[in-house]
Amino acid sequence: MAEFSEQGGSSTMDPSRFRRYVTSRVMSKVIETKSLRRSRHRAEKKRKKNNLPHIVEYFHQLNDGYSHLTAQIISRLKSKYNIEIKCYLVSETDGANNPEPDLLAKYALEDSSQISRHFNLSFNFNKRPDRDVIKKASKIIANLTDDARTENLETISTLVWSNDIQALEKLSENLEIGDVNDEFAERFIQQGNERRSQLGHYSGAMFFYGDEWYWGVDRLYHLERRFLELDLVIDHTDNTLLAPQKTLKITKLSKNNNFALEFFPSLRSPYTAIVYDRVTQFCDECNLKLVMRPVLPMVMRGLPVTRKKGSYIFKDVAREARANGVSFGNFYDPIGKPVRDCYSLFGWAKKNNRSNELLSHFLSAAFAMGINLSKTRNMKYVVERAGLSWDEANKIIGNKDWHDEIELNRKTIYADGLWGVPSFRLLKDKKTIYSAWGQDRLWVLSRILSEFS
Repeated sequence: MAEFSEQGGSSTMDPSRFRRYVTSRVMSKVIETKSLRRSRHRAEKKRKKNNLPHIVEYFHQLNDGYSHLTAQIISRLKSKYNIEIKCYLVSETDGANNPEPDLLAKYALEDSSQISRHFNLSFNFNKRPDRDVIKKASKIIANLTDDARTENLETISTLVWSNDIQALEKLSENLEIGDVNDEFAERFIQQGNERRSQLGHYSGAMFFYGDEWYWGVDRLYHLERRFLELDLVIDHTDNTLLAPQKTLKITKLSKNNNFALEFFPSLRSPYTAIVYDRVTQFCDECNLKLVMRPVLPMVMRGLPVTRKKGSYIFKDVAREARANGVSFGNFYDPIGKPVRDCYSLFGWAKKNNRSNELLSHFLSAAFAMGINLSKTRNMKYVVERAGLSWDEANKIIGNKDWHDEIELNRKTIYADGLWGVPSFRLLKDKKTIYSAWGQDRLWVLSRILSEFS
């Protein structure tokens, strides 16, 4: 197995006992439902005290596919709800918050194209826009008011992705925008970057409202539900959402079908934790062969996770878990030895036809029950809950026989242009017909399975 260096800080793979405890308790507290309610109450109280309208801040990245999808819905969002939208331009994030920028850029093109039709949106582009087109569009957007940015964003974004600089020139004339120098547009983007960082994020296609972040069309249903709770819908006869939550489509396959789902979970991934049992249940209901291919957590394979990113992820996962009726939030960090110990038992558990149960109970203990899995008695609890013998497990736990298999799984997802977890590969006749990463792509996979079956 490849050797990855200890990164330290928030990306440490072997925290001290004290650090493991403190991190676990803090994150569990932050994502409690009552903490969310208090945060929303404070935000609304502050807004009323300052006599402010409901202001949504939106951060648009011109070369980001997810931002283009959002651009197609943002004016309708403003028309449907009694809100004001402040639109910023931001640049692409690099460094620790985006450890695989090239892979993300390519993946975002494919994923945006795949999900667009399910939101009644359009994305038919196979390459990112040219720099000169982005520069021209940036000048136009920088010179508009917030209302005009929202109103014209879809048109501008479409021209950008079409690389139609002549049409952008014409639009600039129609909007009566004079000659804007490069420095003005660059300052505008820098202001957007600074505001985004100040509020605690790093990505494009992000909405910020009342101390919470919402990513693109995928998480818009959370924001819209919040608007409905605040009675912000303008037409009270229409409470339908512009981007409703997506649900699974169950397709019952024949007994001897030629499909298989390769699932790449990680035992320290909160997103894995909230989708793991749904994946196994989905495969059971569809009669779909499930091939479990676990990988190491990101920080244990050299990919950093900043505090800013970690905080957003946990809050986002908590929201997604509540929306899907999944137990989550009583967390005790399993990074390091607990993960290695569980993987050392995976092959043995597989021979006993209990490997899926082993990973399931491990994730439940770490992310829903707050059990410290660095303690032997608690690992014993997980093993026995999975229907396995602790006496047998205790003889082999801590071995390194699992290294080659887990490393092969990591290389496999990278070969498919994936790096995050959980990842999926849907196979037909042993050939990939769909691959993706993220718990929020299981619904896409379910629809593709239906189309191919």
